[in-house]
Amino acid sequence: MCGIAGLYTKTPALRERLGEELAGMLSQLAFRGPDSAGVAFYRDPAPPGSCKVSLYSAAPAWEQLSVELAAAFGEASAPAVRATHATFVVATDAESAEAWLAEHHPELRLMSAGTSIEIYKEAGAPNDFVRRFALGEIDGSHALGHTRMATESRVSTEHSHPFSTGLDLCLVHNGSLSNHNWLRRSLRREGIRFQTDNDSEVAAGYLTWRMREGATLEQALEGCLEDLDGFYTFAVGTADGFAVLRDPIACKPAVMAETDEWVAMASEYRAIAGLPGADGAVLWEPEPGKVYSWGGSPVAVT
Repeated sequence: MCGIAGLYTKTPALRERLGEELAGMLSQLAFRGPDSAGVAFYRDPAPPGSCKVSLYSAAPAWEQLSVELAAAFGEASAPAVRATHATFVVATDAESAEAWLAEHHPELRLMSAGTSIEIYKEAGAPNDFVRRFALGEIDGSHALGHTRMATESRVSTEHSHPFSTGLDLCLVHNGSLSNHNWLRRSLRREGIRFQTDNDSEVAAGYLTWRMREGATLEQALEGCLEDLDGFYTFAVGTADGFAVLRDPIACKPAVMAETDEWVAMASEYRAIAGLPGADGAVLWEPEPGKVYSWGGSPVAVT
């Protein structure tokens, strides 16, 4: 079932309302995924020489962690707290921050790391998630969202979408993969780390591996058509933008729309209908097996 939403802004005015608009999209998709919800926002890039990390804890001590990060790396921001999550800007590269957190605070769950990504996700009803995390207050250039109906792994914060397995990379997924256990073992041998048994995290890990080996995002997604068995609609976020891919059979629903202000995708049109200017948008159903992307290297719509 599950619901997917993505929104890429083209104007400063809409960037200020990104969270508000994405929250409305998630609310329209709440019935598709009542178990949990999550979002990835791209916003406020860290300055050169620094990184941004988003963390989850059921029993947080965020102020103390800020002090420890500053002591370890010379400088760290105060925590930007939303419900059970917090985001820090740290004066080091993301790999070093990840390694330090894993060694000194293994009880914390790393949601994302990079220059601009922030991931928030939680078990529970999507509309409660929207309120708890005050999504309407968040700005940014683009964002992805997901509402989950669990079918292949348990309902928890960790198993909620989005999944991030690489710097500034995240994935949300509607569907099911049949070869994810074999692929997870293969990717672990290549150094890809996984935190859950969710098949969607394996898809994210596959993209991370392909891009680490030199593929563009579009090439990595095209590789999914050969290497991933199952049915799926993927929406993938990067620091530059987002991309969409449906499997060659395309049994999972998806719709896309574009105006001069935004590009949006969702599992159902009702999630797009409330966006400003939606009545005049170019609207289409993404073709099976075709990559669509906006941002760093757009794919033309034909």
